[in-house]
Amino acid sequence: MPSIVQQQLTVISEPTRFRIVEFLKDGPRSVGGIVDDLNMGQPQVSRHLRLLAEAGVVDVTKRAQQRIYELRPAAMQGLSDWTQQFAGLWSERLDRLGAFLDETSSGGADDA
Repeated sequence: MPSIVQQQLTVISEPTRFRIVEFLKDGPRSVGGIVDDLNMGQPQVSRHLRLLAEAGVVDVTKRAQQRIYELRPAAMQGLSDWTQQFAGLWSERLDRLGAFLDETSSGGADDA
């Protein structure tokens, strides 16, 4: 069974849902507002929002006749925590690249 982070990444990786997440980073939005931003039909947008909600990426609140969607901070923190596991790896690789470039540029100066 996939982890919650894997489920969230899978759901967010679809381009339309990725765009929805990008819209929601600025704050809660109504379905109608998201429909307008995406220039898509409401049924398609609602389907994408349902999948994001099922994966725990967004919360939905009903206000009168509107449904308001917003990012779930806990989900975003979980994704952030997961990516931070790789920070040391990238730092190490960038340090090695820097050392290689320093070695290459100083070696090239001696050859001139």
